[in-house]
Amino acid sequence: MSILAANTKDTQQATTATRVKRLALVMVATTPLMASSSYAAACPDYLNVEARKLHSEENVNLCEITQGKPVLIVNTASNCGFTPQFEALEEVHQQYKDKGLVVIGFPSDDFFQEEDDEAKTADVCFVNYGVTFTMVSTSPVRGSDANSVFQHLSEKSASPKWNFYKYLVSADGQQVQQFNSRVKPNSAEMKQAINEVL
Repeated sequence: MSILAANTKDTQQATTATRVKRLALVMVATTPLMASSSYAAACPDYLNVEARKLHSEENVNLCEITQGKPVLIVNTASNCGFTPQFEALEEVHQQYKDKGLVVIGFPSDDFFQEEDDEAKTADVCFVNYGVTFTMVSTSPVRGSDANSVFQHLSEKSASPKWNFYKYLVSADGQQVQQFNSRVKPNSAEMKQAINEVL
């Protein structure tokens, strides 16, 4: 084999190797994008939002944390007679999180029972009741000012009439069951409904 032919063959092999490496890099680089697209494809429109975590500068993508799972959504308040339900919500979160249920709390001052300072709201949730499920920043849950999640829930069911209304939403976002404030999150009624959507 001539020196020219050998050099040509080496160049072709190097070019092929470079192309393979570039293809591998492109695939690695686009995997998160593809994963993000799959979240969006499997995510109901009402959850296709970024929300700021309670008393934090960090945002959470609701599609990413639900990933096609059933969701228990609750409008909460720190100074309500039903505030101790945080304990039962945490119990439900611990019992069902590995089975696929996602619990999300939405603090709201719509009924004038939430702290003005989110730091105090966070203390009630995280310090007083040991909440580990997702809590987002304080926002309206009723009327034209309601956040987009509660606008959807109101259309599918009804607006919350008080704090600690519970909305159990199927994984596809189409089925919404509403439970009033008096229904405890760890009651037999709630647990039966949760088991049925899992």
